[in-house]
Amino acid sequence: MRFVLGIDGGGTSCKAALATADGAVIGRARSGAANIRTDLTGARTHIVDAARQAFLAAGQDPDLIPETPAVLGLAGANVGTYRQQLQAILPFAASRVETDAEIALEGAVGAGDGAMAIVGTGTAYMARKDGKSRAIGGWGFQIGDQGSGARIGRDLLEQTLLAHDGIRPASPLTDEMLAVFRNNPEDVVEFTTNAKPGDFGGFAPKVFEHAAKGDAVAQWIVDKAVDDVEAALGALELRPGDPLCLLGGLAGLYASRLTERYRAQLRQPLDDALGGAVSMAARLFSEQGR
Repeated sequence: MRFVLGIDGGGTSCKAALATADGAVIGRARSGAANIRTDLTGARTHIVDAARQAFLAAGQDPDLIPETPAVLGLAGANVGTYRQQLQAILPFAASRVETDAEIALEGAVGAGDGAMAIVGTGTAYMARKDGKSRAIGGWGFQIGDQGSGARIGRDLLEQTLLAHDGIRPASPLTDEMLAVFRNNPEDVVEFTTNAKPGDFGGFAPKVFEHAAKGDAVAQWIVDKAVDDVEAALGALELRPGDPLCLLGGLAGLYASRLTERYRAQLRQPLDDALGGAVSMAARLFSEQGR
């Protein structure tokens, strides 16, 4: 075995890293979306394309792909049989398909015990204890992702309409949001008709910004979101001293708002999710080759 591949695929892009057998990255590339639940065939195409481009970036022959094992952390791998379906059609020498949370955990805390929370447009949590991993959340915006940017944005629009109707008190934030929609609540409703989680999540930084200024509605939304995040962390049953890494676009905004119990466990991640896939590939496939 000369090389290993690490793949990190999500709803926006697929990233690949080619590494030597000991995990030293020599080439990186990016391709299109690779959520295997929403588009299995397209995800397979982009995975293979990213792998080929990583070989080329490293100055290596892509014809070596069938001789190269890979660890893939992919959105959509946590439900259904998509993981098994994909493994059956991948061209690699051996394929280990994991969730995107699994490789994020490996990147953040390494191969040992610890936990990570992804808090961005969506949310997902995973902890490893005594070598066994447990995932929480990651069920999507419609029925999950509590504490996510998407849910925060949705809550803001809900509170804006409640304030417009006189059901809840208004605030500078709800006034500002209504102005974004030309002071027309019908435009708010029209926005939600086709809005994706990322569209809702775009309003999240504004909520944190106004909460820091003492806006009552913003503070209520943020407090609710922090409670949701801490409830998920509580379910992970972390032990004192277990490292906890916050990942995702809202990580910096949440870190200072957690209770002391969790702030004391916060650590900087060792690597990103793609690095986690590479290190997992080097570890797993070197062990299998012994």
